[in-house]
Amino acid sequence: MAKWNPEDYAEHSSAQWRFAMDAISKLRLRGDEWVLDLGCGDGKITAELAKLLPRGKALGIDSSPEMIAFAREKFPAGQWPNLSFEVMDASAIAFEEKFDLVFSNAALHWILDHRPVLKGIYQSLKPGGKVQLQMAGKGNLAAIAPAIARVIGDPRWKDGFRNFKFPYGFFSPEEYKVWLAESGLRPLRVELVPRQIIQKGRAGMAAWIRTTWLPILECIPEQHRETFIAAVVESYLVMRPLEDGLAVIPSMRLEVEAVK
Repeated sequence: MAKWNPEDYAEHSSAQWRFAMDAISKLRLRGDEWVLDLGCGDGKITAELAKLLPRGKALGIDSSPEMIAFAREKFPAGQWPNLSFEVMDASAIAFEEKFDLVFSNAALHWILDHRPVLKGIYQSLKPGGKVQLQMAGKGNLAAIAPAIARVIGDPRWKDGFRNFKFPYGFFSPEEYKVWLAESGLRPLRVELVPRQIIQKGRAGMAAWIRTTWLPILECIPEQHRETFIAAVVESYLVMRPLEDGLAVIPSMRLEVEAVK
């Protein structure tokens, strides 16, 4: 399992924050719901949910002990009485009819088989409970894939990728609707939505790669990772130069709304 750097991620996850704020704006919460946040990471998104739940509760789960430890320290229970965090794999959710809403932002594409995830979501929801998920979807890396391929093909790096297996699940709405139905969840909206990941120049793009491309970077010796990252950034910016000092990377997001 990839080992995250919570401090680095918290500082350089502006794209994930923008995706989350858009998703949260669509929730229309009453304020008394119990909400489960899958793949909560550093906890700041779960904390935003907790602010909207003065009579409810937000629980964030993540498979990374480092992330959960960071979230608990950043948002202590004494100051956030309706907010908590647990180490838990989204493929093994251990709750029964406890939540009014299951939410996830920019996390579930780390999982290749979503059927156990959706089964756990179904079990954790109260009857009538809702699901709102957002993740990278089919075609997500299309814009940057040629830049990655050029760098990986360099003799310096290609041996490290000899046994590499693509670690992300980028799914289509058609696939996801089938899995929702199999789990007992009724789809309300399942669609691919084009978005942009915007980073501040070369340094911002490099930080985005450093903090989120962990399975790829693990193929590179640690002492050479910054060189590899810089090469990917330059390879991409040759194709799409900075725009007013910003690196713009097209992204495809799968947005899912469903109900139990």
